[in-house]
Parts: sequence; C-alpha cells; structure tokens
Amino acid sequence: MKPVNESESMEKEEDSEVKSLAEFLMTHHSEQLHSIVVSPDPKLHYPLYIDFTDLLNENSRLAHLVLAQPTVYLLLFDRAAFWAHKIVIKGLKFGEKGVEKKFIHVRINVCGSPLECPETFPSIGRVRVKHRGILLTLKGTLIRSGAIKMYEGERMYQCRKCKHVFPVHPELESRNSITLPSFCPSQRSKSCEGTRFDCVDESVIRHDYQEIKIQESTQVLGVGVIPRSIPVILMDDLVDIVKTGDDIIVTGILTAKWSPDLKDVRSNLDPVLIANYVRRTNELKADIDIPNDVIMKFKQFWSDFNDTPLKGRNAILRGLCPQIFGLFTVKLAVALTLIGGVQHVDASGSKIRGESHLLLVGDPGTGKSQFLKFAAKLSNRSVITTGLGSTSAGLTVTAVKDGGEWMLEAGALVLADGGLCCIDEFDSMREHDRATIHEAMEQQTISVAKAGLVTTLSTRTIVFGATNPKGQYDPDQSLSVNTALSGPLLSRFDIVLVLLDTKNPEWDAVVSSHILNEGESNEGDHDEDLGNIWTFSMLRRYIHFVKGYFRPVLTKEAEKVISSYYQLQRRSATYNAARTTVRMLESLIRLAQAHARLMFRNEVTRIDAIMAILCIESSMTTSAIVDSVGNSLHSNFTENPDEEYAKQEGQILEKLRSFDEFSDVNIIEGLSR
Repeated sequence: MKPVNESESMEKEEDSEVKSLAEFLMTHHSEQLHSIVVSPDPKLHYPLYIDFTDLLNENSRLAHLVLAQPTVYLLLFDRAAFWAHKIVIKGLKFGEKGVEKKFIHVRINVCGSPLECPETFPSIGRVRVKHRGILLTLKGTLIRSGAIKMYEGERMYQCRKCKHVFPVHPELESRNSITLPSFCPSQRSKSCEGTRFDCVDESVIRHDYQEIKIQESTQVLGVGVIPRSIPVILMDDLVDIVKTGDDIIVTGILTAKWSPDLKDVRSNLDPVLIANYVRRTNELKADIDIPNDVIMKFKQFWSDFNDTPLKGRNAILRGLCPQIFGLFTVKLAVALTLIGGVQHVDASGSKIRGESHLLLVGDPGTGKSQFLKFAAKLSNRSVITTGLGSTSAGLTVTAVKDGGEWMLEAGALVLADGGLCCIDEFDSMREHDRATIHEAMEQQTISVAKAGLVTTLSTRTIVFGATNPKGQYDPDQSLSVNTALSGPLLSRFDIVLVLLDTKNPEWDAVVSSHILNEGESNEGDHDEDLGNIWTFSMLRRYIHFVKGYFRPVLTKEAEKVISSYYQLQRRSATYNAARTTVRMLESLIRLAQAHARLMFRNEVTRIDAIMAILCIESSMTTSAIVDSVGNSLHSNFTENPDEEYAKQEGQILEKLRSFDEFSDVNIIEGLSR
C-alpha cells in the first residue's frame, strides 16, 4: 500500500491534469459541450469528438501523455469532460434548461495528425507487442459483427470491517471476470486489512458492448500474403454504428485477452483492440484525390475534342490495359461497366440497379484475367476471387460460431459493396454456388437465414466475370450450351463478350509487330500527348469523377432509338426469351447512361443510345442487326472513329425505320427518370 502523502500527491497531480484537459475542452469544444448539456436524457452515453492535432497544438505535453498512456489519460479526459459540462450548465443563459449527464466519453480523431505514421498506424498484419498500451490506429474491412451485449463496467463493494466503499472494475482482458482485492484498499492512516467485502445494492454501472472483427484490405497486400484480422471491442455510443462490409478506421488501445477458467493449461494471449474512435471510410474515398486543376484538365480535354468526341473517347479507352493491343470492344465494355448507369427508385421504393455486370467468355490466352486485374486496380473498392476456390458461403455470407454465439461473416460480394467483385474462372464454380449470386446481381441484396440469423445484406456491387467455353466453342449453339451457364444467370449480365481465338493471319501479323516493337511509338505527337494524359492515376480519377458528378437523363431521341431496337429484338424470328426481356431494356438504358458519363455529358443523346446497342450486339446473345460487329477479339481502334460511327449509325437507323410507331416509348420513361 502506498503512503498517504504519496497518494495525496498523485491525486493532486491528476486533478491538475484534469483541469488542463477541461480548459482545452472549454476552449475548443464549447458547442459540443452545450449540445450535450441541453440534451434531455441523462442516462445516455454521449460522445465528445476532438482532433488530436488541436490537442497537440494547444498542449503538446498532454498530447504525448495521451499517446503514451491512453489507459490512464483517456479516463482523465472523460473526467475532464464531465467537469467541463457541469461548468457549462452553470453558465447557461436565462431560459435554457440543462440536464447533468452521467456518461460523457472523449473520442479522439487522429486523422490528419502526426499519428498517421507506421508506428502508430500500422497494417493489421504488422501489429506487435511493442504497440501494446499506446494509442493505436488500424484500418481494415469489417468482416464479422457480433451481437450487442451488456457489459458490467463497475461495481461498488463495502468492507465489512471499516465500511469503506470502493469500486471494482471487471477486466476485459480476462473475459470480464471480477477479481476482488486481497485486503481493504482504504487509504486511512491506520490500515484496516479487512478481507471480507459485500456488494453495494444498485451500484452496478453497465455498458453496451459489441465485438467485431476487421481484416486487412487485399488491395494493399502483396502477392501471396494472407490477410490478417483482429477483433475490436466497441462500447457505449460506438456500438452498432458500422456494419459488415464497411471500410473503417479504428483508434484504440491494444491489449490481450485470455481465459481465466482453464486450470493447469497455459493460456494463449489473443490481441484485441479496445476502440476509442471509429470512422467509416466508405463515402470518404480519401485514396482518390481529385484536385480542381485535374477537373479543369478534364474539361479542357473535351473542349479540344468538341468536333471529334469519339476520337477523344478512344484516347481515354487506350489507357485501359495498355499492354494489350487492340480489343476496342472489350475496353469500351469494361469502361462502361466500371462507370455504370443511374439507379432509379420509384414511389413504392422499388429499385432498378444502376450497376452493370460484364462477362468475358473466351479461349485461353485472350487476356481475360488481365482485364479483371486492371479493372480491380481502377476501382476504389474491389475483391478478386476465382470460381475454383469460391463457395456460395465465400461469395455471399457464412454463419460462424464464436464463443458459443453465432455470427455472420461477410463473403466477397458483401465486402465489395459499393465497388467491384471480380470472379475469374467462372465456369469452375459449382452450379449450386452460381445460383446463390442471382439475387445479389439483380436485387443487390443477399437474404440470409442461417443458424437462427435472418437478415438481408446489401451487395451494391459490379460483377465482372471471366470464363472459358465448355470445350471448343460452337457458334451454332447457344451461349448457355457453350458456357454451361444457365440462361437466368446469363441474363443478369448486361454485356457478354465472346473472345474466339480464330486464325486470322492479318491480325496475327499486327499483334506480333506490336509486341516486338513495344516501347516504341509509331504514332503522331498528338497521340503521344494523349497517352501521357491518360495515365493510370488520371484514368482512375476520371472514372471516379464522372460517376459522382453526372446523372444523365435520356432525351426523347435516345428513347425512340432504344425503344425501336427493343421492339425489333422482341419481334425477331430468333427471339431469345432469356435475353430480350425488359431486363435487356434496362441494360440498354444503363449502358447509354454510362456512355454519356464517359463522354462527359449529363444527357443521353442518340450517339449514346447507338453505342449501347452496339455493345449489346457485340454480346452475341441477341439476333444481330449490325453486320459489322465481328469477333470482339479482333476489334481494333480506327483512325477516324467518328466517320466509322456515322456508317454504323446509318446501318442501325435503316434497320429501325420499319418501326415508325414508337408505342413502347412509355416503357422506358419510368426506367430512365
């Protein structure tokens, strides 16, 4: 036991620190304190958010103490907040009513501060013993979310001998077990040394408690590195503010948990982070920074190509997978898929998805996997998996048992919510596993009923798949037969491109020449400048910008073209019921809106509608009305794309002239607005 004078000295030092912290809160966060004071419920747990940068600028000594000894100083910060809010209550204006609160928790945001360094902001896989006990920040994806429980945070006990009342705190590290002191902790001049204690009635303070698990993002890991995960404890106001699949940044104290119930067994220490602050980064997308000067470059680019817009579009498309020669149709389809259309919600709340899905069917060696990996890099949130190593649970959601409790663990489609899910070797998946993604692709939800857990998870993701044909591709057979994929699954893909490695001596000569002369430019100075403009980072920023900035609306002219084409397919002699349904009409609208975004426009014109039709025609799943589509593998960039488009437009419009009555225009009015 410490001497009385030493104990009093420590109490005075703590009071001095609490006063300094309270002054900081009063100076910089008086508005938050005022809002807490005027809130009516005294039993709630109220957060008080502060920036670590402000504390560092105001009082660097206290800031370093909070960093080095957060277990002690975060409690002092809470005491300071409680003291400060009582001062605010006394200073309320006449007519204002303040209620004293019992629980106020200071939450420290380290964003933009010096704490965003490798020592205090490591990846989850690099967390070590040296990080224990400091204010640590981790970034990851929430893969498992536990149920909200009740946690006993404090219980008062009374010594039977001297009647001294003292608090006892359960230890999180020993799975919330309570350990009573061996003798009375009274600080009197003459020690009591009592060993028997009674619990004080109605003295238990309880907290909300939730355990989650976060995992490293696969985008920041190298090849062959297994993503690591760590459990995180959320308490009070932090519980239930994030959901499975969210990207989050957590600041807290690293400690270890063990089980005290196992006798004669050496217990393993499991690292766990006790959270102080949680921030969702789904909407922030801080990794894609678009300065104003970059936006001006975009506008200047389209101003330069005002007379030849399709040539400007092709300059952008050349930046997609530049190591692969040609494949114009595939690059256009990838760009339109990544950009996507506009989601429509009607008055009843029914949604029509804005995300497009793409499937590449092709012979080995046609570059399918390269397009998947490049698209994953372009997306700010992506998950890559293979059909051979994926099950229905791995793609959707699985139920796992942890400590006697069933919890849901997110799969690839849930983790890619709001981003891109790339599935290579699509044909290697079992039929049962492929069937589980039908709902995720169309309704963008996953309905779960496992182990008594019934819920619905969001999967607003783009699905980009690649598959090999089943044996030798037979053009006389349907796509479903050639790929062994069911018609309902194929109908959910907006674009299905077939890449056949047929013998073409002229094409082989061009491709071999390009590969042998790689690194040498045979194009003009203007094209060289375009290649320098559309680097990977610039292309990534452009796709992100047009998706967030433009919400294109169909013009009447575009509606007529799309409606006529839809009617033509419906009346075709080779009508395919699995494809030419209203679902195809929705795909046309999405692709037309995506092309308008790609062209830096806010309205869908006839050009966008025609290009959407050409993409559908290239899918080879409908009755083709354009004779010049050809093999997607041999499609190349033309020198004068605007002139080539004029020919294709004339051919399509001539085919559509037989439909002068646009009776079905009203079908798409509700889908496009």
